[in-house]
Amino acid sequence: MVELTEARKSYGRTEALKGVSIAIHSGEVVAMLGPNGAGKTTAISLMLGLRKPSAGRARLFGLEPTDVRARSRCGVMLQESGVPELLKVRELVRLFGTYYPAPLPVGTAIEMAGLTDNADTRIDRLSGGQKQRLYYALAVVGNPQVLFLDEPTVGLDVEGRRTFLAGLRRAVDSGQTILLTTHYLQEADEIARRIIVIDHGVVIADAPPAQIKAQVAGKRVSFQAAVSDTAFQSLPVKGLEIADERVRFLTNEPEEVLRALFARGVQISDLEVTGADLEDAFVHLTHREREEAGVG
Repeated sequence: MVELTEARKSYGRTEALKGVSIAIHSGEVVAMLGPNGAGKTTAISLMLGLRKPSAGRARLFGLEPTDVRARSRCGVMLQESGVPELLKVRELVRLFGTYYPAPLPVGTAIEMAGLTDNADTRIDRLSGGQKQRLYYALAVVGNPQVLFLDEPTVGLDVEGRRTFLAGLRRAVDSGQTILLTTHYLQEADEIARRIIVIDHGVVIADAPPAQIKAQVAGKRVSFQAAVSDTAFQSLPVKGLEIADERVRFLTNEPEEVLRALFARGVQISDLEVTGADLEDAFVHLTHREREEAGVG
């Protein structure tokens, strides 16, 4: 449904994408992750035909991304959107629905975005979070086969994010094909079935979340203790952090580490031992990539 083949994109001397190949198939839910400037937004821009690759190829439903036959089957929610602010929510969603061959009922799209109570509110009177929900309603009203979401929960409060994610899970359960970028890695872990990590313009990982997380040490250990890093000398730990007497680290051998700390007289309280999460894996992958590239 969406494909980049050896796609490259340069801005002057800066190469934002360096031969990226990605294929997204029907029904997949994919999260694209990466540090700021890694190339995520550029990749999506090529997929949507907003920019042309300097080399390589982009295809949407097997067509040029600018082909109206392809665009009419996509819903898009970008980080920056400009809409007529003097219209009401219902009016704008209805207008966007006319751009598509088989749109959803206007009320359904508004309900999916959690804006039913604001349907007759003028857009310039919406809060920042409500405008984010409006942009989602505009993305889904066309009943698209593929949904592109670029940082969709930025600016939402806790309740707004909860409502939005509940609606997104319903879309996932219905078999919707979704590509999203997000800096909230817990969201990606909960929703996506496949994670693509981009750094320095190249894909450094492409796998289900469980496989991505399996690339780092098996357990995250956290506890309260008045201790310095010298207490961990020769112990099999990674990513040691000590702040305000809160200790965090990763290890494949939590029992051995804790046994050694007790033997060294460390007084531990509020102990937590959990599996490594997607954030741990993301930091591990991107730091490793930077070390191999000789950066930082």
